[in-house]
Amino acid sequence: MNELNLGQNTPRSRFEVRAGRHYVGQAAYVDDDGDHRIFFHTAVIDEYAGQGIAGTLAEYALSKTVDGGKIIVPVCPYIKSYLAHHPEYLPDVLEPTEPLLRFLDGALQSRKRSAAPKEHD
Repeated sequence: MNELNLGQNTPRSRFEVRAGRHYVGQAAYVDDDGDHRIFFHTAVIDEYAGQGIAGTLAEYALSKTVDGGKIIVPVCPYIKSYLAHHPEYLPDVLEPTEPLLRFLDGALQSRKRSAAPKEHD
């Protein structure tokens, strides 16, 4: 396997992992207007599954989040599972609340609307 390259793609609100020049996965999030970073989806393409890449990506994303002064809000099942095995992050974790889930839903709906193809007149 190629060397893994990890980074944050702030305009797309996700942490990414590449193997060489090939994009192989992401941990997507939404930041609220406060200090919360809501992780809602983590994925690694099938070709790279089972190699520990998702764990490496989760560790990177969570560490960068904490280093940046943000509170981790796990909605993504993978991130939840990762946190269950890594208690060192627990002081920086907030379980999802109804207001944060509503904020996430609104942010995702807004993304869908802005990504939808525009009709031509």
